[in-house]
Amino acid sequence: MGESAEATTQYNLRVVRQFTIMTVVWGVVGMLVGVIIAAQLAWPQLNFDLPWISYGRLRPLHTNAVIFAFGGCALMGTSFYVVQRTCQARLFSDALASFVFWGWQLIIVSAAITLPLGFTTSKEYAELEWPIDIAIAVVWITYAVVYFGTIARRRTPHIYVANWFYGAFIIAVALLHVVNNLEVPAGPLKSYSIYAGAIDAMVQWWYGHNAVGFFLTAGFLGMMYYFVPKQSGRPVYSYRLSIVHFWALIAVYMWAGPHHLHYTALPDWAQTLGAVFSVILFAPSWGGMINGMMTLSGAWQKLRSDPVLRFMVVALSFYGMSTFEGPMMAIKTVNALSHYTDWTIGHVHSGALGWVAMMTIGALYSLIPRLYGLRQMHSPRLVMLHFWFASLGVVFYVASMWIAGVMQGLMWRAVNEDGTLTYTFVQSLEATWPYYVGRLIGGLLFFTGMLTMAYNVYRTIRGSRTTSAQAAGTA
Repeated sequence: MGESAEATTQYNLRVVRQFTIMTVVWGVVGMLVGVIIAAQLAWPQLNFDLPWISYGRLRPLHTNAVIFAFGGCALMGTSFYVVQRTCQARLFSDALASFVFWGWQLIIVSAAITLPLGFTTSKEYAELEWPIDIAIAVVWITYAVVYFGTIARRRTPHIYVANWFYGAFIIAVALLHVVNNLEVPAGPLKSYSIYAGAIDAMVQWWYGHNAVGFFLTAGFLGMMYYFVPKQSGRPVYSYRLSIVHFWALIAVYMWAGPHHLHYTALPDWAQTLGAVFSVILFAPSWGGMINGMMTLSGAWQKLRSDPVLRFMVVALSFYGMSTFEGPMMAIKTVNALSHYTDWTIGHVHSGALGWVAMMTIGALYSLIPRLYGLRQMHSPRLVMLHFWFASLGVVFYVASMWIAGVMQGLMWRAVNEDGTLTYTFVQSLEATWPYYVGRLIGGLLFFTGMLTMAYNVYRTIRGSRTTSAQAAGTA
């Protein structure tokens, strides 16, 4: 992109700054709730017999805060930035973009109020009740109008690959949200799904897994395809591979949801279909990971001094690891051991913390100085410190859950010669307790990193305002 074109285009960076700041805020809030519920699993008395802060109510608050508040703000903010820069065009409508920001924050606050009060549909990642669901649909459609309207008015002949992934994420999430949340209202904050039994479970995990596939994968791959080349100063390794990666991912991901329902009432053919497509999914996923890693060819020496690039490389590593582990766990013989154990929790967090959060943090550290006219963050040393907090936190967390999960699976299916169970469920809980403490340690490390980031971002923004004021005073 030519500098002259950039200079003559006045981009809307205000909404990008707003989303960026709230990404950090909701990241701190979401991780804090995660630390609280991790502590409650190790020491249940920390529920204090209060229903509003019980594990059952805080857990969906944690998932919604991390996925839709932290992750959602990151995706909306970076997509608005990337689409403007790569299309050399201002956002389609500043008013609608502002509506998307404030509407999304209102939805997040509504979730933070209703979930602890016990208003829930009980559908995982889709717990919010029908009035909030309608608000989500309205805001999301507005988001799509702004995003695709900007692409329509682009000044470049091509559409950069990051926009393909962002666009697919926007379209797919709209489809998933509307279909899964078709419900009959039974009061101001109560509803019943129009689906029943195994069909409801099937639709729910078609939604649930593809929320992972498109919200937590496709969207963040859009982020990766812009910020990794930008930060490393290298072009995408293979533009052709990125397009193949895109279409293969789009074609395969939608079919993988049934692997969440192995050994349930779901028809066996549907379970097998989910397992087969999950294994196939390994190929396009690793194609994207390899493309990201190979983009750094010739720039590996930058890792010695650039902590931002370290975040991105670790994120790509966890993306590769998680997308190998997921298909493996979808194989029914492996799933017989892993199902309902903490191995699944370890897998989810290797993706959520290792891939999604690390890529988001790296992208924000790359983006924030540019948004405020600076060369770098207030303290590169704090960025490096955050990297080590986050990396060690993920390792502690995921390793604890992997060990606990395999142990649980083996204990639950161990039988004596007479066919009776070798261990009681309580014994498996007792054996798991040290690993719950290990998970808490990992969560605390990651949360400490988020606090470090929040302080660094605050000082960076404050410093930019001081510099601007001084420049105005000397003008």
